[in-house]
Amino acid sequence: MKRPGPLLTLLAGLLLGLLTLTLDATAGTRNASSSDQEKPASPTPTSSTASPAPAPSPPPSSRSSSPSSSKIADASYAGRTDDDSSSVAVSVRDGRAIAYFCDGRSKESWLKGPVRPDGSMRLTGSHGAALDGTLRDGSRIRGTVDLDGGHYAFTAPKAVKGSGLYRAAATVRGAKVEGGWIVLADGRQVGIVDREGTPSSAPRIDPETGAVTVDGQPLTATPALP
Repeated sequence: MKRPGPLLTLLAGLLLGLLTLTLDATAGTRNASSSDQEKPASPTPTSSTASPAPAPSPPPSSRSSSPSSSKIADASYAGRTDDDSSSVAVSVRDGRAIAYFCDGRSKESWLKGPVRPDGSMRLTGSHGAALDGTLRDGSRIRGTVDLDGGHYAFTAPKAVKGSGLYRAAATVRGAKVEGGWIVLADGRQVGIVDREGTPSSAPRIDPETGAVTVDGQPLTATPALP
């Protein structure tokens, strides 16, 4: 009887080889699977088109609408009361005003005060006299004068060359003399000369030079300014 040794040894070797191949294949599959799991996911591509930047805001306007920045133009205004009994003139300079109310005979008043940025004004004078007015469109002043119990509405258009408000003061023959004149655009003049408290109609002045003669003495009337 033959010994089975070599045959068994051969079979054992074959089984061992098959087992080794099976283990290697299993390990390779496991390694490949692990490699696939550990591989990071590809990043999602982003659009290369960027959103447009917002347009810059326009710079604020350099012109301010604040009433305080508005400047009332320097000018003179001269006109008549609605009842045509008297004249009113107003001179505006640097935000202040001086006004003269005159009937050309005996009633007169000098008034002064500030002009507000909106063109309105309240000017005051002696004995409770008051002028309330508003500059409209830079072309005229519309308002009222309260004087000695009377209430006078008036319109004073912007003065043209030669018209406006004039004033003179001097000592004539030892007496203090003060005169006021309103020259209207049509050439008419209304004025009063006060001689130490006694008023009377004023003589005409030369609007070009302001020359006037009072009680035989030559004087010069100049534009009245605040």
